[in-house]
Amino acid sequence: MKNVTDSFVSLGHWPYAGSFGFNTDILATNPINLSVVLGVLIFFGKGVLNDLLDNRKQRILNTIRNSEELRGGAIEQLEKARDHLLKVEIEADQFRVSGYSEIEREKLNLINSTYKTLEQLENYKNETIHFEQQRAINQVRQRVFQQALQGAIETLNSCLTSELHLRTISANIDMFGSMQEIMD
Repeated sequence: MKNVTDSFVSLGHWPYAGSFGFNTDILATNPINLSVVLGVLIFFGKGVLNDLLDNRKQRILNTIRNSEELRGGAIEQLEKARDHLLKVEIEADQFRVSGYSEIEREKLNLINSTYKTLEQLENYKNETIHFEQQRAINQVRQRVFQQALQGAIETLNSCLTSELHLRTISANIDMFGSMQEIMD
């Protein structure tokens, strides 16, 4: 193993003039190696890196385009929803106004029908009162007539004798006979 390390160490001591060899000075060879590696990477990796960046760029552009389309669709749907909301609000206002006017109309109809019913009830009450008054008057008349008749019968019974009774009957028969002659 010592021979292998010795050979590398001995390579570091070779002369520079016209020969090829390894530089074992790490500080001096690092920038050179890095620049060579970067040069090789740039030369050979440039196409791959460009392809990766182009693919990434296309995905980002597609995502932006899709987002713009979705945004446009969302704006269109929002406008449709706003139009629909406006129509619904207008219809609701119309229903509200027509509902209020219908309520007012029904209220007036109810008030008018109530007044008519009250008038009918008032008329019925007045007719009932008038009918009851007439009935009461007729009952009073009948009682007065019955009492007068009763009084007249009692007076006649107490004052009427059989002779007066016979004279009244013959006078009535004579009157009846004369009426019949006029009719014939």
